[in-house]
Amino acid sequence: MKKLIYLAVIALVFCSSPLLAKAKPEVTQVSPFTIGEKVTFHSAILNENRVLNIYLPGSYAENTDKNYPVIYLLDGSADEDFVHLSGLVQFGSLSWIHLLPETIVVGIANVDRKRDFTYPSDNKQDIEEFPTHGGSANFIKVIGEEIQPLVESKYRTSAEKTIIGQSLGGLLATEILLKSPTLFDNYIIISPSLWWDDESLLSLEPAPLNPAKSVYVGVGKEGPVMERVAKALFDKLENAKPESTSAYFGFFEQLNHGDTLHLAAYDAFDKVFKVQTK
Repeated sequence: MKKLIYLAVIALVFCSSPLLAKAKPEVTQVSPFTIGEKVTFHSAILNENRVLNIYLPGSYAENTDKNYPVIYLLDGSADEDFVHLSGLVQFGSLSWIHLLPETIVVGIANVDRKRDFTYPSDNKQDIEEFPTHGGSANFIKVIGEEIQPLVESKYRTSAEKTIIGQSLGGLLATEILLKSPTLFDNYIIISPSLWWDDESLLSLEPAPLNPAKSVYVGVGKEGPVMERVAKALFDKLENAKPESTSAYFGFFEQLNHGDTLHLAAYDAFDKVFKVQTK
């Protein structure tokens, strides 16, 4: 008899368990989650369409009398560095973090970074591995004559402009700094590929850094060549800069070429913008 009662209780538990289970919440809506705008324009200089990914600060829509500084981000595609660096800018500009001012981020999406970020090289290996190389002069014109005017006409921007470039993007940012420094006020150069063309860019005499600039050079534990050329760039700038220009160097021995950018950008924001925000 006891065995029958036991079996009956077990059966009752199994039969009633669906009733005891929690009901799943009903999904009322699914919609896209966006962090910015995508702007497509036709470049007359390159004769191709280009994409800009735009992050606008949280106060941009409401604070219609305010103009915002702009960060121009190389490798700014959605699947490259735009999302994580826009998040870093958003976090860093929170009032209780106070790392940098509220800032517009313009991510310049890539079409052919090996073409756009490199100047002509005489190095045989460069030529073999980068068959489309050598287009940086045109791309610098695109930045100065097409992208910056477009951004300044479409958005409420202040005069302050910053460029961030990593790896080949760091090579391009360095070329702009040395040849056309007035394009930007602040230069954040991470893990620059200054080995390009047998390090020829390091032998270039920099153009006068007027008005005042802030330059940050960062590198991780990336091997003797990468570490040496990054430090050589900093030393070159430190020795040539006027007193009004600030130069900073960051070495991240716990990081490598693939993951230095995020932490280095945080460090750069702290150093480059600290006078303005603290």
